[in-house]
Amino acid sequence: MTARLLVSLSGIDARTLHHCADLAEHLGRRGVPLSLLVAPRLAGAAVDWVRTRRLVGDDVLLHGFDHTREPRGRTVSMRRPEFASLPAHEAGLRLTAAMSAMERAGLHTTGFAPPRWLASRGTLIALQRKDFTLCADLVGVHDLRTGAVWRSRVQSLSSHERAETWRCFALVLAASRTTRRAGTLRLAIDAADLSRPSHRAAYLDAVDTALDNGATAMTYRACTALSAA
Repeated sequence: MTARLLVSLSGIDARTLHHCADLAEHLGRRGVPLSLLVAPRLAGAAVDWVRTRRLVGDDVLLHGFDHTREPRGRTVSMRRPEFASLPAHEAGLRLTAAMSAMERAGLHTTGFAPPRWLASRGTLIALQRKDFTLCADLVGVHDLRTGAVWRSRVQSLSSHERAETWRCFALVLAASRTTRRAGTLRLAIDAADLSRPSHRAAYLDAVDTALDNGATAMTYRACTALSAA
């Protein structure tokens, strides 16, 4: 079995767009596509950029409906993630509104990644009813067509400054360990963190480590399609 590398990017907006474009350029040189986590609130130049990226091989996953960015800094937010505990009916209503907004933006998708990677059982049921094909959560990827769950935990960096050097080192170490064992490395990048040189460098080092270990880079959609084949 060959190791796999999946890189997702969230937090795309007008303020972070230059960092997103820089990351996409560096990953493009390495042959690594992005899975873009897009909230329906996306507008303006950011929408155009996402459309362009999809044309060159990146994928788009719906990333919630009305959630706002989490407060950054040392204080841990206690806000409940948007889809973490919703029953199927309420999740379905939010998904209907989100899908309509994505259609208007020309960004139709059947892939879903919930805010903070937490989805309730009701959300999974609602996604199936809305004909979504995949849901990527904190510990795995759900193939909503077959019911199969492909286990693999998300790897990312927190926004806290404490132990920043250690966190960056641990991310690269996890990338090495996972891909040497022919596992699946899921790197989740928040665009806001790309303004921090240490975080940006750690993510790129993790990508390079995975590629050096023979990992195949792909999007979430391509990976679930391969697993179902």
